[in-house]
Parts: sequence; C-alpha cells; structure tokens
Amino acid sequence: MTRRANQGKRTVRAQPLPVILPFLVLLAGCSSTVLSPRSFDSTTYLRKQYAERLPPETAARLPVAFELEPAILEAAEGRINRGANERTRVEQVIDFIFGYGGLDYALTPTRNAVETYRDRQGNCLSFVNLFVGLAREYRLAPFYVEVEDYQRWNYSQGTVVSHGHIVAGVRIDGKLETYDFLPYRAKSYRDFQPIDDLKAAAHYFNNLGAEALLRGDLERAQELTEIAVGLAPWFDKALNNLGVTLLRQGKTAEAVEVLVQGLERTPENVPLLTNTARAYQELGRRTDADELLARLEGSHHSSPFFFVYRGEAALAQGDLEAALDYMRQALRRDTEVPEVHIGLLKVYLAMGDREKALHHLERALRLDATHEEARKYAAMLLGPAREGR
Repeated sequence: MTRRANQGKRTVRAQPLPVILPFLVLLAGCSSTVLSPRSFDSTTYLRKQYAERLPPETAARLPVAFELEPAILEAAEGRINRGANERTRVEQVIDFIFGYGGLDYALTPTRNAVETYRDRQGNCLSFVNLFVGLAREYRLAPFYVEVEDYQRWNYSQGTVVSHGHIVAGVRIDGKLETYDFLPYRAKSYRDFQPIDDLKAAAHYFNNLGAEALLRGDLERAQELTEIAVGLAPWFDKALNNLGVTLLRQGKTAEAVEVLVQGLERTPENVPLLTNTARAYQELGRRTDADELLARLEGSHHSSPFFFVYRGEAALAQGDLEAALDYMRQALRRDTEVPEVHIGLLKVYLAMGDREKALHHLERALRLDATHEEARKYAAMLLGPAREGR
C-alpha cells in the first residue's frame, strides 16, 4: 500500500513484513504474554535500560527519542480516533503527522519525536520516532525496523561514516507491515529486521554522532558514538563511527581496537574493512592494511565507498588512469552519492578536464547542496556567487 500525505509532499510506503512472532511477544522481550501499549510503559523501561548500560550521570540526561510532550497529545486529540480499527488509526496517525502537522523531509539533523513535531521536519528516523510515540499512545503496537539492504554512508577525509535506514513496523489485523518515510527513492527492500527500542536508541545516538563527526565536532561525536556503543556493544555502525572519530583525533591505536571489535562481528563489513585498513596504514602496519584491502578487492560487494577510497589512494600516487577506473566503478554501483561525483571531480581536475569536473560538481550539488566539500570546490571553480547553485 502506498499512502501520499501532505498534498503529495511525502511518500509513505507500507510493505508486507514476514511474520516474526517471537519479536511481537513484547518489545522489551520480558514476557510471554502480548501486552498492549497502554499496559506497558516503554519509555520507563527504556530509561531503565539506559541506567543499566551507561554511567548514571549520562543515563539520567538522555532523551527517549519516541517520548511525546503534552502539546503533541493535545493537538492529536480528536484527530485520531482511539475506537477506530487498527488500519484506520495508523492512517490517522500518518495524516496527523504529514497532513495536520505538515512535516517535511530534511536529511539532518536527526530529531526526537518532540523536536520533529516542533520543527515540522525530520529524516526517516525522526519521523519513525514521532510515529512510534503517537501510535503507542493510540493503542497500537509499532516498533522500529532496520532495513539491511539499504545503507547510507558518507565518505570524508579518507574514512567511511555509517548510517542505517529505519522504517516503522506495525501489526494490522494480524499482518505485519512497514511504513517508510524516506522520499524521492524507489523502495525495493527485501531484508527487514525488527529491532527493539534499545537498538533503535543506539541508532538514534549513532546518527547524532555521525552528524557531529561530519561537521567536525569530534568531542561531541565521540560522546554520542560511545553512548551508542554502550547501549548496543555489538552495533557495527556505531563501532565504525567511534573508530573513525578516534582516528580523526589521532588516537589510532584506540581506533584499531574499536574497529577490529566491529570486524569480529561483521568480518565482511565494507566501511569497517576500509577504515581499519586506513588505520593500519597510519600505524605503519602495511602488511595488515594490504591484507584487508586484498579482502576487499576480492569480495563481491556493492559499496561505492571502497572504490572512492581506492580511487583517492591511486590519485595520491599519481596513477590517474587507475583512479578514474576506481571512481567509475563507484559510479556504476551508485549514481546518487555526492562523494562519488566529488571523487570523479577530483580525478578530472587532475587530468585537466574542467568540463567533466564541472559536470560532476553540478551532480554533487544537486544531490546535496549543503555538502561541505562540494561547496568548497564550487567556490574554487565557480566563485562564491555561484556556490551551492
């Protein structure tokens, strides 16, 4: 089912999800009896989990991303009918968010439910936070769902920063469906994984940490990614981003420890392999770095960022043909990633082909007009007046 809300500004897709009964017993996983949201306080339970896994002063100040404030509940009263059937209530929650609320998509920053409603915008995880909070208030049992076959990465300063993609799941008339709030991209997901509130919280803090990392606030990035790892020590994306943060701070040996911990769980993880190889190179452990790069070369993977990484390494060595080949391979894997076009821009500039360089600069800016590196090249090549156009 596809729903369009807010006068066509947003596409919300509902997709069937394979039934996973053990997960549905209870989001907290502590009972064999199905409980309604009204009889289980998921906010209090999650705060208890914070306290069990984090230092007391840290746990006490952390928000619960799906917690609502009275103003939201007051606005929703009368617009969502508690007595309606499950599907109608889900539709009314979505209409409240995108119709009455008029929310728009914004990639960053990631917001909790209150911030999303207040600011009238958010990204996919922001919308799921608000959806989960509202749906639970109206006697539905929504949960977070991780999409395994659609990942987001950012390539910057020779390292790969990891994000996940989260959709909302809810059981309607005994059948599980997902609701995707990511616009502008065809949805053909196959690999869904329902996650509990604790893992969803780790995603939330990891997103915030990745955003801090990409804007250069390394102290804040370390704080947030350490929180994410504290909540979910097995979470490969948070381990990757913590490792990158440490690497950017010059704490290379510590970074290797964290990155290797992630590889022990997911040994074929492309960002972890790429970043660990980079860390080994900085430590002078060239044999270890070459072993990881050989594993990447020989693997069947679809990440464009590995090829961007190899292309930049070839470019630094002056091998322009190899650099161009790597960047073209990255482009074949994903044409919608700004970093791929920036990589091609760099190679074409080194080759003296300004026309092709400008073409890829334009593509990068169309994909993300706020991208810091793209804007730097725009200012350099086009002048400040045309930066970001």
